[in-house]
Amino acid sequence: MLYVLARLFDMVIAPSVLLLLLCVAGLALTLRDRPVWGMRLVIAGVAGFMVIALTPLGAWLLRPLEDRFPPPSPLPERVDGIISLGGAINVGLTQDRGRPALNDSAARMTDFVALARRYPRARLVFAGGNASIVPGPITEAQVARVFYGELGIDPRRMVFEHRSRNTHENALFAKAIVHPKSGQHWLLVTTAADLPRAVGAFRGVGWSVTAVPADYHTPTGAGGWAPGLVTGLRNADWAMHEWIGLVYYRLRGWSPALLPGPE
Repeated sequence: MLYVLARLFDMVIAPSVLLLLLCVAGLALTLRDRPVWGMRLVIAGVAGFMVIALTPLGAWLLRPLEDRFPPPSPLPERVDGIISLGGAINVGLTQDRGRPALNDSAARMTDFVALARRYPRARLVFAGGNASIVPGPITEAQVARVFYGELGIDPRRMVFEHRSRNTHENALFAKAIVHPKSGQHWLLVTTAADLPRAVGAFRGVGWSVTAVPADYHTPTGAGGWAPGLVTGLRNADWAMHEWIGLVYYRLRGWSPALLPGPE
């Protein structure tokens, strides 16, 4: 039940949803003979959409998370294992179309393949179940098995964790399967903005990892003006999800720090 409530809260707190609810509430008040207050709410909602569409607000919120863990340079000579997290697979569309369907976090999976080929002796782990409130019959791990197999990754090298619904469970359940040993060198590959929360989750279960950021979604410097409504809302929603998630993980004791960074 707590998981369902957390997912619902995460959906409602998204700026795109909050601004839409503001406009709907304004229209409802207007229809109920409260035109002044109704119009104020509608104007506030529309103004919020315009700010997100015309300014780099979403990028400003997301960029500190993306820049928290720089890419390791140089990459280590020896790696014992590489971990890829779920979140890049559209399970519903995959089930509907019968082919692996990736979302705009797909680079975390393709970068994982590149690292797997760079380190042919490394153990490979994919952690991802079905995060839907009402889970369907397939999991991300099942789709990942097909996806990585088609890209030529030997399935005998891979371990698939299929029960997890969030990043904390990714770390917890994968560790229970893999049993990493002290002194081993593991790489954690995921979307750059997700890394602070993901690294915190792995540290929370006692698993030391080296963060490898994959896909980025914000420019460096002062760029990003007039990103458009879709891109601006995506960045703002994603940033809100991550910042709230960092607070939630710290309060639950799932992460040893509010904003984990490089050790």
